[in-house]
Amino acid sequence: MLTKREHGTPYGYSADRLPAECFMIPFDYQPRTRIVFGPGKVDLLGALAGELGARRALLVSDPGIVHVGHAGRGSASLRKAGIETYLFDGVAENPTTDHVEAGLALAKRHDPELIVGLGGGSSMDCAKGINFLYSNGGRMQDYAGVGKATRPMLPMIAVPTTSGTGSETQSFALISDAKTHVKMACGDKKASFRIALLDPVLTVSQPARVTALTGIDAIAHALETYVTKVRNPVSLAFSREAWLLLGENFGRVLKDPKDLAARSGMQLGACFAGLAIENSMLGATHALANPLTTRYHIVHGQAIGLMLPHVIRFNGVEYGNWYRDLLEGTGGANGFPDPASGFEGLADFVADLAAQAGLASRLSECGVDQTKLPELASEAAKQWTGGFNPRRVGEAELLALYEAAF
Repeated sequence: MLTKREHGTPYGYSADRLPAECFMIPFDYQPRTRIVFGPGKVDLLGALAGELGARRALLVSDPGIVHVGHAGRGSASLRKAGIETYLFDGVAENPTTDHVEAGLALAKRHDPELIVGLGGGSSMDCAKGINFLYSNGGRMQDYAGVGKATRPMLPMIAVPTTSGTGSETQSFALISDAKTHVKMACGDKKASFRIALLDPVLTVSQPARVTALTGIDAIAHALETYVTKVRNPVSLAFSREAWLLLGENFGRVLKDPKDLAARSGMQLGACFAGLAIENSMLGATHALANPLTTRYHIVHGQAIGLMLPHVIRFNGVEYGNWYRDLLEGTGGANGFPDPASGFEGLADFVADLAAQAGLASRLSECGVDQTKLPELASEAAKQWTGGFNPRRVGEAELLALYEAAF
């Protein structure tokens, strides 16, 4: 079992536990991604691609995934189904417009009918970026924002090999401008993957550091989406389930990377957190993390793990009941914090998970210049996710959060 909801315990939720105000928030939930989950399911890639009518596919991946053989296994499945397959393995962490342009050049040479993103969030985001330009033309900068694609896009399949971004169930591609290094969120419902193929076996090969960084990012997704201004019954359902799966299994995969049941829980949790983002957005933690990556090249998961406990404490002052509601759903079972500990207990729990993962806990440990914190706060205030944070965050508040983390 991936989670335990024993009879007679409060580990789980019923409809009457939904906060009353959530029923006042309009939403439009339209599932666009079919989710196929299970060990060994990657071998179905060719058959699933065939169901979409594709005869030529561009497979987007990175050198590490090629090295461990996952890209080869995916390619073999596609070719076995009679689908010509062309590999673009020029993706790097935090893909830029240069990576997208390189992939686009290969796509133009081979005229694919399907794009497959096989790898971590970077591969999946780059696949979306290539699709934007191949199907609609222009530059990646033209699609920063929401709904900028005017033409239909190629069908896509996502095969995530990490448990973190949840990009497989989101319609946004995060692509950095190669010149300015500004990270652009390019979103359009047409950029959603038709199929997310989740095979937890592919995640077992992750290096310990990648497991740690992606796992803490997924946990942040579950916790941030639960308290945004636009949260609603749909997003809350995904946020809760993601939290239960991730909170219970993250420590397990850190201790035993080959624990396939725990890996399965992490992969499903990350996927559900991605669905929560699609329906609820993110908050101040991600607004604070992006400038740290841009200015100091601090890996995204490290920046998230460092800032998240401080944001929980900041939000908890006004929205502690929301965090308490989330904790009550676990009943303090399976290592979760005692619900009575409230948002402070939750913040401590997250900080402890980050420590178990070997992540730094202070900005001073990451080479950040304290005199530059006001500049970082100014950049963080321009990040779009901050606008969804439940408690208002301007430059002053974001500076205070950086200072608390220093």
